[in-house]
Formats: sequence, C-alpha cells, structure tokens
Amino acid sequence: MKNFRAAWMLALMAGVMACGGRKERPKQQEIVKDIRQLNEVVREQIAERLDYTSGSGELLEDSVRAFRLSALQFAYGQNNGAAWWSDNGLIHPVGDSMLGWVENADSYGLVPNSYHAATLRSVREQLRSSQKDAALWAKLDVLLTDAFFKMATHLRYGAAPRDSITLRADSTFSDTLLVGFLREAMQARTVGEVLHRQEPTLKSYADLKEGIRLFKEQYTGRHWDTLPSTYADTPAFRRQLAIRLMQSGHHDTTGIPETDTITLRNAVKAFQREFNMYPDGVAGKRTIQALNKQPEDWLLQAGLNLDRWRKFPDSLPKRYLLVNIPSFLLRVVEDDTTVLESRVIVGNPRTRTPLLNSVMTNFVLYPYWRVPYSIVFKEMLPQIKKNVGYLAEKNLEVVDHKGNVVSPDTIQWQRLNRNYFPYVLRQMDGLDNSLGIMKFNFANRFSVYLHDTNNRTLFANLNRALSHGCVRVQQWDSLAMFLIRDDPRPAIRDSVRTWLVMEEKKMFAFSNRLPIYIRYFTAELRNGKMQFYEDIYGEDRTLLPYFH
Repeated sequence: MKNFRAAWMLALMAGVMACGGRKERPKQQEIVKDIRQLNEVVREQIAERLDYTSGSGELLEDSVRAFRLSALQFAYGQNNGAAWWSDNGLIHPVGDSMLGWVENADSYGLVPNSYHAATLRSVREQLRSSQKDAALWAKLDVLLTDAFFKMATHLRYGAAPRDSITLRADSTFSDTLLVGFLREAMQARTVGEVLHRQEPTLKSYADLKEGIRLFKEQYTGRHWDTLPSTYADTPAFRRQLAIRLMQSGHHDTTGIPETDTITLRNAVKAFQREFNMYPDGVAGKRTIQALNKQPEDWLLQAGLNLDRWRKFPDSLPKRYLLVNIPSFLLRVVEDDTTVLESRVIVGNPRTRTPLLNSVMTNFVLYPYWRVPYSIVFKEMLPQIKKNVGYLAEKNLEVVDHKGNVVSPDTIQWQRLNRNYFPYVLRQMDGLDNSLGIMKFNFANRFSVYLHDTNNRTLFANLNRALSHGCVRVQQWDSLAMFLIRDDPRPAIRDSVRTWLVMEEKKMFAFSNRLPIYIRYFTAELRNGKMQFYEDIYGEDRTLLPYFH
C-alpha cells in the first residue's frame, strides 16, 4: 500500500512538472462496463483532475479556484488516491451530509456557490442516470473535498482576510489538520460535528445566526419585482409599489392592490420600520434601493457580519464595551448580558470613527478640548482670519508651545497656515465645551475618545454619523457610574456627583479597566428580530469580493 501511495504521488507530481502550460480539461465522461471496476477508474480520474488543477492556475472544473491545492494533493495521497466520499457507485452518508451543508451555506453567512453548489447539484443529478460514470464520481469527490476544506476554514477564520483589528492569533489550518478533520468526518459519517466545532461560540454570533434563520423562515421562496429607481407620483408607479409591498408581505395581500394614499403610505412605513429606516411612508431614493434588494442580498449582508464576528477570539472578557458604528449604539456587556446601552454619535463618512481595540483607563470631568489640527486648518483658521472674535464665540483659547495662553490680538493670523502654526487651539471647559461634561480616555493612535456633547439634541436623529471621529455618548453619566461601581472607596460615587454639581475639573482613573471594541456591524438580532443598518462607510462593499 505504501508503494502504491508513493507511486501515485510520483505520477501526480510528474504530471504537474511535465506541463508548462494550461492543461486540457479532464474527461467529462468515463463509463465503466462493470461497477466493480469503478473505484479504480475513479482513482485515475481523480489524479487527472488534480493534474488539471495544478496546470490551470489552481482552477477547478467549474472555474472556481481550489481553496488549497496542496491540501487536496495531500488528502488524496493519504487515501492512496482513492475517493473519499463514495464507493463503487454509492455516495457515503457523509457525502450527502456535505452536500446539505453546501446547499444551506447561507445559514452560516456563506455563499453556496463559493463551495461549488451549482456544479455539485448538476453532477449529483447526472449521476442518478449515469451511476457507472467514473468521471462524474471523480469530479464530485474533488469538489466535495475542496468544499469541505474551504468551509471548515471559513467557519473558523472567515472568508475575508485578517485586518488590523483581527483578534485571533492564528489565521489558517495546516494541510495536516484539514485532512485530520476530513478523516474525523468520515468516521462520524457526517460533517456536522466537525464543521460546527469551527464556529465561534460567542453569544452575538449565535444570536445573528438565529436572526438569519428567522429571516430565511420569513422570506425563503419569495421574490419580488424591481421598482424604477426614482419615485413618480403616478397611478402606474403606485400600483407597482403596492404590488412590490404585497410580494414581501408588507401590504394587504387579498384582492386588488390598494393604491390609495393612506393604505400605501402605511405599507411603506411597515417596510421602513422593519429595515431600520425613518418611517415617513414616502418611497424615496433610499427606500426604493432597499425595496429592490432581494432576500439573498439581505442574507449576504447578514453573512458579512457573521464573518466579522469570526475575527474575534474564542472568548471575550467578562465585561466589555462595544460601540457599533452603523447602529449608532454603545453597549456595555457583562456575562453575555447587556447591562448598559446608549445612543451614540459617530464620525461622518469624511471623518470616520476608526475601528479599534483598546482599554478604557479613566474619565475627565469638565475637560478641555484640544482642537485637532485637521479641524483647525479646514474649518477654524479661515473663520479666524475673517474675524478674530470667532475664538471668543467658540470659547477657544490659544496656547503656545510652552503651554502659555496667548492673547489672540497679538497674533498675525494672516501669516499662519498649515505649514506654520506654532499654537494649539483649546476649547475651555464648561457646558459650552464640545466635549460636554465628561471625556472617557483609552489609548489609541487615532486620538479619539468617548465623550459627552454640548449639542444633545442630535441624539434624536436616526442617522447619527455627525462627528469628526470621536464618539459622543448620550448616557455618559450612566457609563461613568458603571465604571466606578466597583471602586473600593464607598464614597467615590458621592464625590463624583459633587464634582459634577460644583463643575470641578477632575480626572478619575479606575483600577478595573474596561476593554473597548469599536466595530462595524450592519446586521444583528435585536429584540428577537433581524435588524439591518445602512452601510454608512461602505465597509460592506469592500468585503463583497470575498463572497462570490
């Protein structure tokens, strides 16, 4: 057996080395006369297919790139070149199990055709009437093996590559581990146990999977018409809109579509509420864009976010703070339970709030705001040059490099520019300060932080991408009280309240530092329902190429 394995690998390598160009496609049909000969011919066909893949830029027969050719070669070398998933014209139960996982990949935030779904479906159908076709059995086997390796890796590490905030220490499986998983699945006669084990155990990941299940339950089998991209107040458009809303269950589905203003407006509102848009009942540009997304588009959006959770470690701290930029929400989580939630304001698309990992160390009461130079040069300096009184209006003072406050009237503002500005603009503390009453600090290279604001009416906005990059917190006082609750000094809570009343500038460092994650999730399960958020920074679009 060892001699055969060595000979098979040598033959395969010789085939790889013999050809400097692209290989011809393997035989698409190889009928054996005697079913007892099938395994041997399938073995030959598998070697031919691996040879083809090695000479075609690692493309498989359905033009999908092999996940890892070296893993395929190692797997079949370990199995003496024989098929893993079938035996003499009969597919193993584990093969049916893998086919089921491929078909249902979208339940795990994956795209079925990334795992050869359409081709596998076609091959399986052909084999029903051509059981003795060795070429088909070999094709099925190689595609299933590749799909298994790829899916196991994607469930563990995600389909998209690591990024600067990925918290996992490792990023891939070795060929040996992948083949070990394959053997384990064969022995168990199902791939489920092995594949499930690769998934994150985080509660938020499980919740999002449940949201996907509920969404599929509601919308599987539905498809709807596409509306014109702009609203037209005509009977024809209103009828199209009514039919579209009927198709997704947001409009009365009995009888002729109602197009009267009130009924149709209420149907639009129902759709807007479900998909997290301002429920004004008007089919504007953004609402029409959402109406034109098919169920599979929404499932893909949810899947991108499962992939983001796969970049987290296997477990999170006992308690942590998570800012989700697209939902404009902050959550403090303790023992997998949200103990504090607050609306937040985040950076606008031109001055984005950065994604990061850090630890919150202290908060400052009545802080100064040191204006970032980007804001000084872009927004403030032109105004100051027009009218130096702008500084007083904005409660700003000028500080030189020695830390001394300088009178604005002594400065020749017209001579200052981006290349020469030897000052710092600092907004004085107090209720008029842009940072508000409190600032929460954590180390990061972006010089951002969480803080209160002097413009609290903005928290009522649905779209709260309004800041220069820092995160404004509506429930800043509740967050402060949470951060000091475990302080061993029993009077500290009263002290903080006194400092607030007396408007004293204080810095409080807490010993139980709070891990903070600023992240970007455009889908989640919330209050038992799937919730989608606008891709305000276009981050979803950057991930899409990895999901085709």
